Amino acid sequence: MPSTSQHSNFNNPTQFVEGWYWALPSSKLKVGRVKAVTLLGRNLAIYRGVSGQVVAVDAYCPHMGAHLAEGKVEGDGIRCFFHNWKYDDRGICVDVPSQGKPLPVCIKAWQTAEKYGMIWVWVGEEKPSSLPFVPDLEQVDCDYLLGTRFVKNCHPNVLLINAIDAHHFNTVHNLPLEIVFDSQDFNNAITFSNNTRGGDDSWLIRLIRPLYRNEVTYSMCYWYGSTGTVTLGPDFLHFYIIFALRMIEGGKTEGQTIFVTPKRPGCIGWGVNRGLLWLTQQVGNYFAKGDTQVFQTIQFDLKTPTKADRSILQFIQHVNHQKALTWGTWQAVDSPEESDSPLETLCDRHSSTSLML
Repeated sequence: MPSTSQHSNFNNPTQFVEGWYWALPSSKLKVGRVKAVTLLGRNLAIYRGVSGQVVAVDAYCPHMGAHLAEGKVEGDGIRCFFHNWKYDDRGICVDVPSQGKPLPVCIKAWQTAEKYGMIWVWVGEEKPSSLPFVPDLEQVDCDYLLGTRFVKNCHPNVLLINAIDAHHFNTVHNLPLEIVFDSQDFNNAITFSNNTRGGDDSWLIRLIRPLYRNEVTYSMCYWYGSTGTVTLGPDFLHFYIIFALRMIEGGKTEGQTIFVTPKRPGCIGWGVNRGLLWLTQQVGNYFAKGDTQVFQTIQFDLKTPTKADRSILQFIQHVNHQKALTWGTWQAVDSPEESDSPLETLCDRHSSTSLML
């Protein structure tokens, strides 16, 4: 199952996994305002009605094709600027002034949600699944800090595998610790958790070892092949970082980092959290800085997998088994035929190479 196969989801610029995708920060959409957003090749008008609810609809009025982001919000509906046709929050036409009554037309409305300071849009016709969340914090109220918004010259899938590229922690970040991941399916996500102690010949690891009861905490949870949550840090204080990604034109990536910590009570708790979020941002910046240039020039093609790449191959398999939609139209892609796992197929393709799987 080559990563560039036209039948695969992974690293494919023409299709993507059905799921929740970030649209814009909640703070950027005030009550009564509307924004034009292009998401995965489709143009949307996203507005916040007087009730505070966020509504996302296809951008163009079915009358003459005017962009609804040029219009104005009325109540929880939106009125087209061109001829003043009005649509409610379900996309149903409720007023045509020139007719004195509505016409039986509608625009497509997409389900939305807000979490971690972001507006998310469910892309697909199926009933929405879980919003991306940090597994440790599923039922926990959180404070958050929005970090850097960025663009990378590679596919979101390729950018995400950096966090489970076990060997690069040694070669790029000089971390004196062998990392081996256990993987586990989790709702519509997949998690990878470090299961090794190791590093006992390093003074740094010996120094921090008392902070960990078992293995050094480091885990990733991937949602819909596009959003990843990182959990790391000592047993008494975990740092949580979310990488919300979406594909843009040409199979490139637009992303938003989000730093998260559980809410703590009172003014002191608020102050502590401001400090923790700042510290989490510094941790995230440290790891992002080391290899950011790689993702401006990489032409991903995993031809010679080794033992350390096992988690990457498992992620590729997970992404390729998800329901796929077509860039721009958001229509379902025919399911690929069942095939061997990437672990097996890649071994067959490169049987002449010494693979340590």
